[in-house]
Amino acid sequence: MCGIAGHWTTNLSREPSQAMQSALQVLTHRGPDDCGSEIHSLPNGVLTFGHTRLSIIDLTSGGHQPMTRNDGRYSMIYNGEIYNYKELRYALEGEGEVFASNSDSEVLLAAWSRWKEHALPRLKGMFAFAVYDSRLQSLTLVRDAFGIKPLYYSDRNGQFVFASEVGAVQRLVREKLRINLQRAYDYLVFGSYDDVSDTFFEGVKHLLPGHALTFDLNAGHVSSVQRWWWPDVDEQSGETFAQAVEQVRERFLDNVRLHLRSDVPLGAALSGGIDSSAIVCSMRQLEPDIPIHTFTFAARGSSANEESWADLVNQRVDAIPHKVEATPTDLAADLPDMIRAQGEPFGSTSIYAQYRVFKLAKESGITVTLEGQGGDELFAGYHGFPGPVLRSLIERGELLQALRFADQWSEWPGRSRKAALLALGQEVVPNGLRNLALGAIGQRAEPEWIDANWLRDRDVRLTSERLPREHRSSKRRLSAALRASMVRRILPPLLRHGDRNAMRWSVESRVPFLTTDLAEYTLRLPDSYLVSPSGETKRVLRAAMRGIVPDAVLDRPDKVGFATPELSWLISIRDTVREWLAADGGLPFFRTEVALREFDRVVAGKRPFTWQVWRWINLCQWHRIFG
Repeated sequence: MCGIAGHWTTNLSREPSQAMQSALQVLTHRGPDDCGSEIHSLPNGVLTFGHTRLSIIDLTSGGHQPMTRNDGRYSMIYNGEIYNYKELRYALEGEGEVFASNSDSEVLLAAWSRWKEHALPRLKGMFAFAVYDSRLQSLTLVRDAFGIKPLYYSDRNGQFVFASEVGAVQRLVREKLRINLQRAYDYLVFGSYDDVSDTFFEGVKHLLPGHALTFDLNAGHVSSVQRWWWPDVDEQSGETFAQAVEQVRERFLDNVRLHLRSDVPLGAALSGGIDSSAIVCSMRQLEPDIPIHTFTFAARGSSANEESWADLVNQRVDAIPHKVEATPTDLAADLPDMIRAQGEPFGSTSIYAQYRVFKLAKESGITVTLEGQGGDELFAGYHGFPGPVLRSLIERGELLQALRFADQWSEWPGRSRKAALLALGQEVVPNGLRNLALGAIGQRAEPEWIDANWLRDRDVRLTSERLPREHRSSKRRLSAALRASMVRRILPPLLRHGDRNAMRWSVESRVPFLTTDLAEYTLRLPDSYLVSPSGETKRVLRAAMRGIVPDAVLDRPDKVGFATPELSWLISIRDTVREWLAADGGLPFFRTEVALREFDRVVAGKRPFTWQVWRWINLCQWHRIFG
């Protein structure tokens, strides 16, 4: 795992190496083992590459970057892991390629040199990389299908820069970055973030998952931004549920097998839920004798505590368990560091639980961890996406089945008939009526604690917008919703949290659920294979893991994850929370006094607690640190 940075400028009077060294200092935690840079003098400018390395595969200097082909045409910097690099290397050697190292970096560069963009669908891994083509005078940036690895860029004022983190982008542009007001509003009011290319920093974008960008170095502008991965959701017919179970088991075990490739110690993040348990138990299934270190957040004394489920899995696989607890005081002490590590605001204090888990892994001498992110999006987890399921049944004229599904779905923990109706309403309400519908359930587009007129005068759209039309399908509502959750709505921010929390401690976090071939397979399964007619989520995954994962875990009807007792935590440090809100860093549209009054009502039990309270805290503290 690594950090990458690049800088193209037409201003030859500026010293590019100095700016790059400053950017690489910001990325040291992403790659503490090695550092490299190179400068390419071009006809109309200068291109600088920089790289920091966390050595995972081939610990020798053979993986040093920037890396250049022997013929000098292609130079590359790359962040990530290609898990099937051995299979790709074998295929490339069959086409005449000769390798000087055992690194996956050299395999990736050779694959791009020989196959260009056609190499991308063949990659099993997580990656963000940049390739300079000296013959065509072009720069290509690529991000993996799910956006597991980050890639930010800025194109303005005669310079194009990119990096693994916004802090490095700022060092390269040498300008103070300003807050993106639209993103701040979307986050505060509707909780939206990391779902479009815009970031919380004006003029800085992130390359969307499954996209590639080409910058024309002769013309000095971005020539194209294209999607390279967009899975089909048409139903694959003729496969029985039993056959699907076998396919899922085989594909998932193969994914875990590939993700175990490492030249350094590895372990697993274990919450006790189905997804993380499936990974830990599959590790033991594949490797009967290796030591398995697990890392668990224990929210003792809270309904969010899953420690007993993790214990059950640890006993099953004879793991070496590591556990961490945290207090509200710990959160208060660590919050500034966590906000700096994340770079942008995030959703809830559950991110702190993950932060502490990766810190524990680092302290325990583990450099690589496997975790269960992505299982919900691939197999219809969470609450089973009832809105798309109900809409599909209604559109097919299966009204009785829809009523039966809503009734049975509502009987599971944490659900209700009202929740089913709201989920359906969210699916069918037209965009023009969306603000009105949200207001009816108490989610106002213009709450009192923001200055709506101030934002409106600066062209901020005070509305909740749906996904683009391309993310929806009238034929396969559930699969289309899962696809959108993978590449836009739900998974991208979760992957950002995981990447930043892990890399803060120089730990590589791997996500075995997320390979394109497994996703392409699950998205074409019948709806009932994913969500049962009775409302059971992850139906095919639960069946596929029978005999591998303890039945008690597979039969769990609830979902918690690395959760924290957020309300009790914030109330117990309410004086500190009030200080955080008061120190808003000068946000001109945030009405601090109104927010403080609302928070006091939450503490007094006169106002329901929502995650909006955390969003107030997070944005104020983020703006104070970065603004």
